[in-house]
Amino acid sequence: MSSYTLLYWPGIPGRGEYVRLAFEYTNTKYKEINVPNAFSPHLSPKGPHFAVPILQIDNGWTLSQTAAILAYLAPKLKLAGANEHEQATINQLTLTALDLSTEAHDVHHPVANALYYEDQKDEALRAAEDFKSLRIPKYLTHFETVLKGNAENNVLVGSAISTADLTLFQVLEGLLFAFPRRMGTMKKSGQYDKTFALHETVKNLKNLQHYLKSDRRNEFSMGLFRHYPELDSE
Repeated sequence: MSSYTLLYWPGIPGRGEYVRLAFEYTNTKYKEINVPNAFSPHLSPKGPHFAVPILQIDNGWTLSQTAAILAYLAPKLKLAGANEHEQATINQLTLTALDLSTEAHDVHHPVANALYYEDQKDEALRAAEDFKSLRIPKYLTHFETVLKGNAENNVLVGSAISTADLTLFQVLEGLLFAFPRRMGTMKKSGQYDKTFALHETVKNLKNLQHYLKSDRRNEFSMGLFRHYPELDSE
């Protein structure tokens, strides 16, 4: 069995959390090295790598980009479905969930990543209105439709938990943190019952419960998902 080391920023769940959840759910042993800054030599151990997360495998090979790491790990950790068709669909839905994650980040940084939130607050307020009223409903409607098409299994694809389910769970966790009022309204609407039910299913998975309650699970703060009360509304 391969051994894995995850390189990521310290103190935030961020994009590294999507990889951690895959390891934690499958009880796969891994180490984590927290990279303190963008100029760390860890960023190019066998390079070139643009940014963390970076996955190191025991054969000396390294891989970056969250989606690429998840696509690589999914079949090895039995999170890729039962056949080639399911594997491709799981990858598709994982990428869609990661797109939603990126859009959530861009709400509080709509102009430039190098600027502070306060320097682009007016633009963020405009971006938040579009995100809350149009983008979140569009994504959640899509996932709701997918889940209704696989209603007998209560997962996105096939009959078992996959990287798509774990990734969507983490995105929903982030949205509930960043936009609690808006997400509360959407949950009460009843239009996304299967999507929120999947969130609860993953949250209560036996293999994840200990991790989710442990101090190894980083809390949301200043990463992808950030809570600014002025950006949230019902």
